[in-house]
Amino acid sequence: MSADRMIAAPLPKRTSRATGRFSSLPSDLLGQSCKRVGTASLVFAVLWAFELFMVNVVFRIVGGVEQHLGHFSNVWPMPGNLIAAIGLVMSIAMIFVARNLHHRPQLLLDLGLVFEVATAFLAGLLNQWQPLPMPGTVSWICVVILLYPMIAPTTPGKTFVAAFAAASMDPVGFGIASLRGVELPATVYQVGWTFIPNYVCAVLAAISAHIIVGLGRSVKKARELGSYTLGGLVARGGMGEVHRATHRMLARPAAIKLIRPEVLGGSSFASAHVIMERFRREARAAAGLRSPHTIELYDFGVADDGTFYYVMELLDGLDLETLVERFGPIPSERAVHLLRQTCLSIGEAHATGLIHRDIKPSNVHVSRLGLTVDFIKVLDFGLVKGIGPQEDTALTAPQMTTGTPAYMAPEIAMGEKPDQRADVYSLGCVAYWLLTGQLVFEAQSPVAMMHRHIQDVPEPPSQRTELDVSRDLDQLVLACLAKRREDRPADGEELGQLLAGLKLDEPWTEDRARRWWETNHPTRQIGEPSEEKILAPALASD
Repeated sequence: MSADRMIAAPLPKRTSRATGRFSSLPSDLLGQSCKRVGTASLVFAVLWAFELFMVNVVFRIVGGVEQHLGHFSNVWPMPGNLIAAIGLVMSIAMIFVARNLHHRPQLLLDLGLVFEVATAFLAGLLNQWQPLPMPGTVSWICVVILLYPMIAPTTPGKTFVAAFAAASMDPVGFGIASLRGVELPATVYQVGWTFIPNYVCAVLAAISAHIIVGLGRSVKKARELGSYTLGGLVARGGMGEVHRATHRMLARPAAIKLIRPEVLGGSSFASAHVIMERFRREARAAAGLRSPHTIELYDFGVADDGTFYYVMELLDGLDLETLVERFGPIPSERAVHLLRQTCLSIGEAHATGLIHRDIKPSNVHVSRLGLTVDFIKVLDFGLVKGIGPQEDTALTAPQMTTGTPAYMAPEIAMGEKPDQRADVYSLGCVAYWLLTGQLVFEAQSPVAMMHRHIQDVPEPPSQRTELDVSRDLDQLVLACLAKRREDRPADGEELGQLLAGLKLDEPWTEDRARRWWETNHPTRQIGEPSEEKILAPALASD
């Protein structure tokens, strides 16, 4: 197991009183809530503007304020216009406050609650400037109470306090009207039925906040896997997902590949067992390999909900499939440079009795590692298989052909037992892709593709590209693509040695590589999100 398992458990954090009140929300959800303070402010600004427009434009055009507002016609234009204008200006100001205080989420959320109460106060003034003699209408304050926490939720306690205060703004407005000498409804019944809906909405707002916080706790718990916290989704495949992740103590960026129980819900018990064991075996295989060109495994385990996960290094770069699709075929000297590194990873696997069985451009990542560029990492050992009679064939789905047809050795396509030379064949296909930007064969279906790999003789790479490909490199690639496995290099190590022995007209130097990266993949600042599909290709075979 990784060194992470040997790190002592952290002491409980001493959180401040203010921070603790928000501890039930994951940080990203808290951030989203802060962003929505601006959204809520915009909504209220639109409502105030709509009210001003209706009263001062529409009602005057279609027949007068008195006809449409009835009892409230004496509120407009004054003080109604003044109150609505104050509400509009206050809402616009809150939009700018939300933009400038996003780095202080608690202060922003608290100010948002104050804004909610202030908006309710203005609505209460309008409602009660000339109180209705009889109940029968629901106050607009109910809209404020219910709408604001739905858009920008916070904890139930604060939500209830703010909602209760907002609900009381109708009684406050009622009191102000009384001080002004306005004739008011006389009975307690009338007053009660006017204000009770506000307080019912305050209770409902607290209940909705409690539900949202509960969901936040569930999300937060679901995102904690071992010592890591899940971040954004990088990719989703047929049976798994890859997420960005961060170690909770070391703040080390990583990528987590996982499979959730619900993904297996429609499968049979046997197939679910095979898939789970493939994940376990991939973790064990990757953990046992020490080549710097093999993806590094940090940790693996099973979460409380049955999710199996393993944590890998987060790479900065792009896979060979994307490299060629974006920039076209690469020079022979660079292709040899990248393939030799790939052979170091695959060669170690072969030396330990393993074959990869799914080598393809999307599973080979060219990266920036510290100050080193053009550094190869081989991904996805999910189809790794032992060599010899002791292998567990139940875990590799007998009578099923596994791998990717466009890069599949003929013996695998025919259902024969593969050895290291199946990986050599796939490496020949990868070399062909790098040199030509094309697949070895084109076909309309996976079955037709496998048929061509079994029977057809490939053209030399030099005949399918405008770039210079030497005769020796041509012959080596074709040797890797030989139909009979006996005619291919024995394993990844031998292929690497043959690549090293090639005479190239111009070497691929560190300076050339660095210039390419500075031009096409400039260094990002720490914390800046990558635009590349980091580790996403690892799901291609899922």
